[in-house]
Amino acid sequence: MKVAIVGGGLGGLSAAVTLAKAGAEVKLFEKNDHFGGKMMPVDEAGYHFDFGPNTITMPEVFQDVLRQGGLENELSFTKLTHHTRNQFKDGTTFDLSSDRQYMKKQLYHLDKKGFENYDAFLLEIERLFHLSQKYFLHRTFSGWKDYLSPSLAKGFAQVRPLESMDHFFRRYFSHSGIIQSLNRYSTYIGSNPYVTPATFAMIAHLELNEGVYYVPGGNTKIAESMARAAEKQGARLYKGTRVEKILTHNNQATGIVAEGNTYEADYIIVNGDLLKTVPELINNEKRPSLSNKKLRSFDPSISAFVIMAGLDTTLPALHHHHVLFSRDYEKEFASLKKGDYAEEPTIYIGTSAKSDSALASERDNCFILVNAPALGHSNEVDQEHYKKRIYEDLSQAGLPIQNHVSYEKVIGPEEIENRFGAYRGSLYGPSSNRRLQAFMRPFNQSQDFSNLYFCGGSTHPGGGSPMVVLSGQNVANKILGKIVHTE
Repeated sequence: MKVAIVGGGLGGLSAAVTLAKAGAEVKLFEKNDHFGGKMMPVDEAGYHFDFGPNTITMPEVFQDVLRQGGLENELSFTKLTHHTRNQFKDGTTFDLSSDRQYMKKQLYHLDKKGFENYDAFLLEIERLFHLSQKYFLHRTFSGWKDYLSPSLAKGFAQVRPLESMDHFFRRYFSHSGIIQSLNRYSTYIGSNPYVTPATFAMIAHLELNEGVYYVPGGNTKIAESMARAAEKQGARLYKGTRVEKILTHNNQATGIVAEGNTYEADYIIVNGDLLKTVPELINNEKRPSLSNKKLRSFDPSISAFVIMAGLDTTLPALHHHHVLFSRDYEKEFASLKKGDYAEEPTIYIGTSAKSDSALASERDNCFILVNAPALGHSNEVDQEHYKKRIYEDLSQAGLPIQNHVSYEKVIGPEEIENRFGAYRGSLYGPSSNRRLQAFMRPFNQSQDFSNLYFCGGSTHPGGGSPMVVLSGQNVANKILGKIVHTE
């Protein structure tokens, strides 16, 4: 059985490992010169940057794929107990941690309501996660009938689908900064906490109950290891090879064309933002279920404005994960919704050299990210002016990064769209800002071609590295359910 995978992000690599291990003849094609999609390494001037993701949760998901590939001892994941410094404009700080007593000690001084409710809060976000894991995370969706499952309906009713994340967090906490810190979890799926369903508060469980991790040598080692695992199982991986067309006949996808060469396939998996990839590879008239009109109806997730700044020193006030919040988070998301860059953005700084000095030779490697609107309806921004605004905000907060920059690279939504094939520069495919869209993402199986599948952040179960890996696993297992393989 021949499988062609379009795109070598984490979802495609995950599917390649599982399918190749089962005996399938797998060919994976990636247009960039690295595997891992947005998990892209940037190594310049003696600095290493993980373009994304900087925060790793659910390490067992990655380890499971590596075990299948025969590389179970390939990677180590190091836990950061006190993992994220949240800093506010009034000088207050609040550190997120998987140490319950440490959290309660902070809450006792900052938020008495939060202190009293914290144990109940942890139980509730754990409940949300386990329900999601049971009913949503390990299944594929092939059509509307899949949503009519009685067990799925039961699970859906229990995960607070009609409540917003912000409203949910306010049940347990009163301090505006702490609520802001928790609302930021919505950005992990590129969405707005004031409309995103409270279901996704389960992300807090992953960080506060289970923990945040990093990989020594850079999180991009995950993608490199998964690529080796796929090759060890016999998959053929082609990088720097752009797929130009998916070939179809009647209701079947028959193969792909890449760099002018044709490759036949019994199954095709598209790992990429299907809102952008599908229109590029299949003519509109052949895919009525995913027509251009249908695809344009999806609200894209937010994009990002990124500065990678290598410093000539280390700043003691800076933490591995450090967030400087805006004064008005709701106003910030209102600006993004209108297509505008926030006048006062919340700024994330990831400095992995704080935990792994080998990544920057005793200097700081600052990955600075602010939320940006998706392309298309947004006002243009002067990148140089906006960069200076970010640096000024950081300096005023006691983080004078701009005074020590020896290497710098800026990446905006346009480059994200072009480099990663991201629809309108969005980081996570469709947003979760619409309740229906939050749960009913594009299906994992094409309704127009029975042997065409989709994995990655734009389909089920959603955005974020562990979810993307699971989507590849789910699709591979769905395909393998149709195959009788004998040694």
